Amino acid sequence: MSLQPLTMEYDDDGAPTDVAAGKGERFEPVPASDAPVSGTREKVAEGEERRARLSSMRELAEWDRERLGYRFVKRAFDIVFSACVIAVGIVPSAVLCAAIAIESPGCPLYRQRRVGRIGADGRPREFTMWKFRSMCKDADKMKDALLVENEVEGPMFKMRDDPRVTRIGRFIRKHSIDEFPQFVNVLLGDMSVVGPRPPLPEEVAEYDEWAMQRLAVKPGLTGPWQVGGRSDVDFDDMVRLDLGYIAQRSVAMDLKIILQTIVVVFTGGVPARGIPDPRPGAVTSFG
Repeated sequence: MSLQPLTMEYDDDGAPTDVAAGKGERFEPVPASDAPVSGTREKVAEGEERRARLSSMRELAEWDRERLGYRFVKRAFDIVFSACVIAVGIVPSAVLCAAIAIESPGCPLYRQRRVGRIGADGRPREFTMWKFRSMCKDADKMKDALLVENEVEGPMFKMRDDPRVTRIGRFIRKHSIDEFPQFVNVLLGDMSVVGPRPPLPEEVAEYDEWAMQRLAVKPGLTGPWQVGGRSDVDFDDMVRLDLGYIAQRSVAMDLKIILQTIVVVFTGGVPARGIPDPRPGAVTSFG
């Protein structure tokens, strides 16, 4: 019995056909399973691109994961501090919610999906972040029309005179009061009191390998961006601030940022402009 050589031909879509069998049918794709098999060259290329994009972030996350003492103290502080703030602020929050609802019809609380950290599979882990509503109803639907007015370079949107912001919204934004409901996120473990601000999923989709590093640690309610420039810095400066914080963060630094945030809440100003240098061994200060 003689063996016929296997001849490979392809159909109009570029898929192989079984000519030897004379059937002219498409080969079945690689079946789905738990095995880490990439069924197509495109999947392999996509995986390599994802790994390259996440490599620096994963190295930084592994380094930070070894700081067990700091992470334990940070989480304990987050629980105690957020619980105390919620207990003290629950009545003023109810009054503010009533004022927001009177000025602008709709729920006084605003929820939005944000990215916390990147999972082991390379996919963003999202959570629901809460804020006091500072804009008019259906503000998200108006965003696309305002993108041409974006005043910040990079994958983020900032507009100083945003027409969607209400009168109460301008006040609570200036004093960062709109972020108060995020203490619930801190208590639940979605966020920390201090850390890089959580980005939107569509913003993360545009991050390069350098920017992805800011997702190596748990996001925060306040951070170096809030006390080091706020809306006056562009995207690259924000990433530098966050990476500088991650490289040098400590209990003392977190407490200092919290105290500076309190100044921002009461004055509406920015107490510091220093950008921490993320290079190893660099000596910098928040001012």
